[in-house]
Amino acid sequence: MKVGFIGLGTMGKPMAANLIKAGFSLKVWNRSQAPVQDLVALGAEAAKGPGDFAEVDVLASMLSDDATVQSVVVDGGAQASLKAGAIHLNMATISLALAQSLAASHQQQGIGYVAAPVLGRVNVAEAGMLNILAAGQGEHLAKVAPLLDAMGQKTWHFGDQPAQANVVKLAANFCLASAIETMGEASALVQAHGGSGSGFIQMLTSTLFAAPAYQNYGAMIAEQRYQPAGFKLSLGLKDVRLALEAGEAGQVPMPFASTMKDNFLDAMAQGDGDLDWAALAKVAARRAGLG
Repeated sequence: MKVGFIGLGTMGKPMAANLIKAGFSLKVWNRSQAPVQDLVALGAEAAKGPGDFAEVDVLASMLSDDATVQSVVVDGGAQASLKAGAIHLNMATISLALAQSLAASHQQQGIGYVAAPVLGRVNVAEAGMLNILAAGQGEHLAKVAPLLDAMGQKTWHFGDQPAQANVVKLAANFCLASAIETMGEASALVQAHGGSGSGFIQMLTSTLFAAPAYQNYGAMIAEQRYQPAGFKLSLGLKDVRLALEAGEAGQVPMPFASTMKDNFLDAMAQGDGDLDWAALAKVAARRAGLG
């Protein structure tokens, strides 16, 4: 199977590297060339541009947002370059509207389309232990399954409409943002009354919320360790906005998401957009006069 991979950023590069390690013939492209050359050194072939994937059987893409997907996949010619019967495996976190549009345009072109956004930070991607949220037609899912197995520890299936996987990812990121917001506010409350914020977080994540999301982000909040960013705060704002858009499309009220959007905007206004999104906790601390 000849595989293409577009988008070799923080997450995409280790995901593509794991495909090479699994023995797939890989052709890669990225806007900046340093990661391309790193993967060429591992055995990949460099594409001349986003439209240079006519021979691949599956084209995977891991891009940051709607605008980049539109620019590279659609306007840049990646989708148009695919041969009949090929499959586009879109692993980006995108809006419901774009997800639906891409599914329709791929069908019109006669190529397969699978949405497979992921759960996990860069260290998880490097280890090939991502949880992958996939949706698409059964035969397309079966064809890309070996690739997903090489990049993740488990693939979760969420329906035959690709957009279903994107909504699940937005819902999951909403839950993560909610956990960060809650720990930030609770820690500020404890500190305002003379208690130890880090001690509170350690207790909380060892007892009531002894789960990876709380433990990992809780430790970052307790240590105020927001750099380097595994997932930028600006991207967290993007995903909360997309969750709100999906909620409106399905007539699902999401009042807490609306509040968090404003808190993300507060953080952005303070220049925290490039910090890890765990820095959302700084908003509660700052409002409480703690930092």
